[in-house]
Amino acid sequence: MITNQVIQNSIDELSAITKVELGVYDVSGNICARTEGMNPIDKKIINDFFLSSADSQVTGKKHLLKISDEGEVLYILAAVGNSDDVYMVGKIAVSQLQGLILAYKEKYDRNNFIQNLLLDNLLLTDIYNRAKKLHIDVNTTRAVYLIETRIDRDPAVTELLKSMFTSQSGDYVTAVDESKVVLVKKMSPEWTKDDLKKIAETIADMINTEAMLNVRVAYGNPVSELKCLSKSYKEAGMALDVGKIFYEDSNVLSYGSLGIGRLIYQLPVNLCRMFIDEVFTNGIPEELDDETLNTLEKFFENNLNVSETSRLAFVHRNTLVYRLEKIKESVGLNVRNFNDALTFKIAMMVVKYVKYIEDNERDL
Repeated sequence: MITNQVIQNSIDELSAITKVELGVYDVSGNICARTEGMNPIDKKIINDFFLSSADSQVTGKKHLLKISDEGEVLYILAAVGNSDDVYMVGKIAVSQLQGLILAYKEKYDRNNFIQNLLLDNLLLTDIYNRAKKLHIDVNTTRAVYLIETRIDRDPAVTELLKSMFTSQSGDYVTAVDESKVVLVKKMSPEWTKDDLKKIAETIADMINTEAMLNVRVAYGNPVSELKCLSKSYKEAGMALDVGKIFYEDSNVLSYGSLGIGRLIYQLPVNLCRMFIDEVFTNGIPEELDDETLNTLEKFFENNLNVSETSRLAFVHRNTLVYRLEKIKESVGLNVRNFNDALTFKIAMMVVKYVKYIEDNERDL
């Protein structure tokens, strides 16, 4: 609903131009806003006028007019002045305020519509009918971005995003829970994967620079129809969750680039535990400390190249070979062999996933 401050600003501007004093009252006769020279009007006069069938009324020098929306009276406007144009100024004020009410209502309705659309709470017929009423194109290509701060959702993030992406350009910023902000971004017909990523990187960099907050930005694949927007939203949500588990150092996450992590995330936990038991028959060995795992990660990133890994990880070649041999002895997997390396890599990702699930269950 429109705020009293917006009403105050509107009548102040009009009064400054026309020299007509204006006041706005709610249907109970309480004053919402008035210009400096406007004296309060008795509540009974306001209430009687509200109950009458007339759209306007003259009481002395006071012109009273009703401000309605779709047939419902929301406010009473009072206009006072010495000129013959007081009534006309009152009519202009009513028209202006009714336009503001409609704009604010449409903004609220659009936000509510986008939220329900993302959450899959609308029937197909409702989507098309409400989209038409709210002037939202149903066949525009859009992608959903989820922005999550490390703490609870900060209002500064929402405001910054609204300044970067406006509804006039076909973008919508909203929120569906207390920790994340959603951006529904209109995409050009020539969009590429690089374009999607650049938008996410721009959001992360801008929030970090302007709001001094570290955020994760996840996004789903673009969809060409409005009814499919919830699909992109769910993909962005999965990208955010998978990123927390397997790509903790990344602040930009794409559903289309989750790799094996996305596959593991969708596996039943019991199946994952069975796989861990098969790979690590005697439990996860103590040799797999953080230092060893980080070295192995570098080893995998460098395509199992011992020399290149030792150089980039600042580890002596013999030390690296020794660590790899220790893993072979304790686990029975020769990670210098591609098949064993793949098995080990997947197993450690599954371990991380199961630990994440167990930690979340304990927090509930």
